[in-house]
Amino acid sequence: MRILLIGATGLIGAAVAARLQRDGHELIGVRRSTGSAAAGRVPVDRWVSLDLRDAVTPAAWHRHLQGIDAVVNCAGVLQDNARDSTAKVHYDAPAALWRACEDAGVRRVIHFSALGVDRGALTDFSRTKMDGDSALEASALDWVILRPSVVVGPAAYGGSALFRGLAALPILPRTPDAGPLDIVQLADVAESVARLVRPDAPARIALELAGPERLEFDAVVAAYRRWLGWKPARLIAAPGWLMGLAYRGGDALSWLGWRPAVRTTGRREIVRGAIGDSSGWRTATGINPQGLTDALAANPASVQERWFAKLYFLKALAIGTFALFWLLTGVISLTGGYELAKGYMLRAGAGPLSAPSVIAGGLADISVFCLMVYRPTTRLALYAAIVLSIFYIIAGTILLPGLWRDPLGPMMKIWPILAFNFLCLAILDER
Repeated sequence: MRILLIGATGLIGAAVAARLQRDGHELIGVRRSTGSAAAGRVPVDRWVSLDLRDAVTPAAWHRHLQGIDAVVNCAGVLQDNARDSTAKVHYDAPAALWRACEDAGVRRVIHFSALGVDRGALTDFSRTKMDGDSALEASALDWVILRPSVVVGPAAYGGSALFRGLAALPILPRTPDAGPLDIVQLADVAESVARLVRPDAPARIALELAGPERLEFDAVVAAYRRWLGWKPARLIAAPGWLMGLAYRGGDALSWLGWRPAVRTTGRREIVRGAIGDSSGWRTATGINPQGLTDALAANPASVQERWFAKLYFLKALAIGTFALFWLLTGVISLTGGYELAKGYMLRAGAGPLSAPSVIAGGLADISVFCLMVYRPTTRLALYAAIVLSIFYIIAGTILLPGLWRDPLGPMMKIWPILAFNFLCLAILDER
């Protein structure tokens, strides 16, 4: 079959692509931009660049449906921010796609929703997911709606990554009001698509993909901590105001283009939990889903897993600290340290260019900060920081070689800054 796979670079989409490839299907992957780093790692035959925020009319889909036998929609976003729109990704674009499929004669559609959205909307995430489901149910297509619980697997992204990150904390804030979870394995989810995409598979059904093991949120984190080989963490009751501040901080970061798992939408959905009835899923596919405990036992944690878990929260600390470093160096150069910096330039023989040089340097540092905190330009900022650091080494060596003998080591400290810069580049990718 020739299958249009939407959201192919995501956690579920990439796993679905790999599973469908094994069956010999031809895959046309839909991704947001041509520069997606994840695209090179996903096994599809051809890529289509399409931002779902712009694909809200049937006309936007028509040319991509030529010769297509089935559509699999794995696209989803947690919360509105500078890069994502829940309404457009979950309802506007899918509703347009359903109409375009009817126009093009594409009958088979597999659509990913979320467990519990049909039991009441707690957030824009669940409301728009349900709106998209309703639009598909009202169509004349041979649809299957899959509503998975929290999906985890070997790949770490979203909730799957958050569990690992929390498991690395020796002191864990408790989540006493979190609802229970029927964790489902990524491999079982991908296998479901492979079986249901066939023309003779059941149609016009909504299935809950719930794992066989019901666990509390803290128990899931504890399971990952045991898997990683660490002793049980100490549980503490974090103040409500502190947790609220963390979630609002995640919201603020999302408007800068980041996708932190800790956001208010995630908080409200966690309270509801994610439990369901898997009997329909088992009957329709013949799959016997694997529990979290068995899945972890079957795949012992590697040193790379331990690295990732420890770096999960340290990544935010590292990039945030580095961005703050560039901001403060720039601000100090333009305020309290201005005369000192100007004096250095006069000693170097800059003469009337001393003041403009200091101002230019301060503004350059502040510019690196601005680029670094905005996710779409963070990589550019890190490369700019490398260039600036090398420039400071060369200029300082030529103009003020005595700085190499300064006991405070202003020149020597540039080397660890460069090393830290490369570390941030190495861990920047989100998936």
